[in-house]
Amino acid sequence: MSWLEPYADVECCDIITTGRRSGQPHEIEIWFGVLDGTMYLISGNGPTADWYRNLLAHPDVTVKLAGDELVGRARDITDPAERRLCGDLMGAKYRWGGDPDIGLTYDAWCYEVPAIAIEF
Repeated sequence: MSWLEPYADVECCDIITTGRRSGQPHEIEIWFGVLDGTMYLISGNGPTADWYRNLLAHPDVTVKLAGDELVGRARDITDPAERRLCGDLMGAKYRWGGDPDIGLTYDAWCYEVPAIAIEF
C-alpha cells in the first residue's frame, strides 16, 4: 500500500508547483483522486490554469496532505484510457453540478479538460 492510500477519502490537498516564468513556489488547494499509489488532479479551468502549466514546465511537485509532505513527479495524462479512469475516479469521489461561470459541465470536468497524474 502506498503512503497515499489512507488519504484517498480526504477532500483536498495542497500542491506546491514551481512557477514556469518566475521560478517561485506556488501553492494551491485542490481536489484529488488516488489509485494504485498515483494521485490524479483535474484542471477544471482547462489548459490555461497556472498550476497545470507550471507542472508541464516543471514536473517536480510537493504534495501536502493531512500533515504529510512528499515530493512527486507530475505528468500530463495523454492516454485516453487513463484519462477515462481518472474521470471515473474523480467523478465517483466528487459530486457537483459543474461551474456555469466558466462553462464547465460535470461531464466535461470528468472526461474532457486536462488532467495530471503524480507519481511518488
